[in-house]
Amino acid sequence: MKKSVIFSLLVLFSTQALASINIVATTSSMGMLSRTIGGDLVKVTELAPPDRDVHTLQVRPSMMQALRQAQLVVSIGAELEQGWLPPAIESSSNPKILPNSMGYFEAAAQAPLIDAQANANRSQGDVHPLGNPHVQLDPVKMADIGLALAERLSKLDAANAAKYRQNAQQFKAAVEAKLPQWQKLSAGSTGVILYHKDANYLLTRFNVPLLAYVEPLAGIPPTASHILSLVQQFKGKKGVILHTVYQGNAGIAQLAQQLGWNHVSLPLEPVSNGNQQAYFAVIDQWLNAVANNK
Repeated sequence: MKKSVIFSLLVLFSTQALASINIVATTSSMGMLSRTIGGDLVKVTELAPPDRDVHTLQVRPSMMQALRQAQLVVSIGAELEQGWLPPAIESSSNPKILPNSMGYFEAAAQAPLIDAQANANRSQGDVHPLGNPHVQLDPVKMADIGLALAERLSKLDAANAAKYRQNAQQFKAAVEAKLPQWQKLSAGSTGVILYHKDANYLLTRFNVPLLAYVEPLAGIPPTASHILSLVQQFKGKKGVILHTVYQGNAGIAQLAQQLGWNHVSLPLEPVSNGNQQAYFAVIDQWLNAVANNK
């Protein structure tokens, strides 16, 4: 009898030690950060494929199913997922993950944002009044967000708080170790034309000049007159056009040809279910594209 009781207690302790926090991440960068900070103490489901525009996703039954079982939602925030995440959470009927609850975490709320426009309106395009939400391309901000995520996980699972905090510090140290290499790649850049305002944080972090946008307004496809104005402005100068894999070729190839510049298609997010190295690879790709066009 005594042996069976001891065995039952050991099984219970082992189950508790391996218990996972069920996290639903809106993107693969948020999934990467959740796995990096949570380690083997979390189970992570990602909602948005890395090659899709997170602005324009549609609610799917699989999203609601994942959210129904979630203990924590990790989103980018600043209204980036506004068109689909709130209705998906509402339809999941899971009160634990409602906004402003312990089970809802926004990365953008953990770091200062750029491009905030208090009086923004739709005449200015697809703007985000709270600020630019695309914080994932700034590895230093991501490290700070990781520290905040560790604190949230610690509140949900106090027994493993030390492990979450250790993982966050290790991620921060890994980012700091990579910074000299990244800064060397970006040094002396002649500048970049972006399609959309999705790499602003990366350019700001590494002091890469932002020359212009292919979009005349955020979320608005380029017109012929806008492309012509960019050609007139930058003809004879050096630079590179960078855009993401899902932004198509609207105006990009034409602009690149007329300027004699390269245009490079790059991922905004790491591969699905990727780890820290997959995230670093994304930063490497963007900065290598900058470095190859000095």
